[in-house]
Amino acid sequence: MTNAHISSAFDTDLEAVQAQIMKMGGLVENAIRLGMESLETRDEDLAQQVRTADSSIDALEEAINESAARIIALRAPTAIDLRLILSVIKISGNLERIGDYAKNMAKRTEVLSNADPISGSTGTLHRMTRAVELMLKDALDAYIHRDTALAADVIARDVEVDQMYNALFRELLTFMMEDPRNITACLHLHFISKNTERMGDHVTSIAEQVIYLADGKQPEEARPKADTTSTVTGG
Repeated sequence: MTNAHISSAFDTDLEAVQAQIMKMGGLVENAIRLGMESLETRDEDLAQQVRTADSSIDALEEAINESAARIIALRAPTAIDLRLILSVIKISGNLERIGDYAKNMAKRTEVLSNADPISGSTGTLHRMTRAVELMLKDALDAYIHRDTALAADVIARDVEVDQMYNALFRELLTFMMEDPRNITACLHLHFISKNTERMGDHVTSIAEQVIYLADGKQPEEARPKADTTSTVTGG
């Protein structure tokens, strides 16, 4: 009877912390979407909302870490359950970083709202952020359903984000070389695009945690990457 009570309490604790993960994921998805919207519409008030909301994401990460530590201390989880708790900690950390990148996107809206628009750049950024947002949604769905096939698909899709980043990077270089007056805006757009590319990397890390959680090991194949900008800049 005591063991059953402990098991029931443990299951309740796990459900609660996983609910926190999903809430945090929803806030991060919203931050990505609204951060891009504020940039496209040059809405500084909306950008400020994104920046302010980041504190809620940070607070959830802290709460998740505290809950996970309490579960480990009080419930003495088995190896499989411990793997779940460790995955929760890592996933929340990745979500917090994605939220930071969305906040940084919103921070640059004020500068860009006062600069001449760079033709085509926001369209490419919109596609990039939308791709990352959908990747995150699928990664969280894969986590809930322990769907390793969906997680592997998310990992593979990160290549598309890298390719969009590479294309935009080259476009921005061209704009800066053609007219030095574009340099400030292009640099800010480059930082945003690089942050978006990094969001994709963190989503990929979440998907890898799903595979680790289901199989007990990280994916054996090297993560596909298509960021070639270091080659461009190095030349």
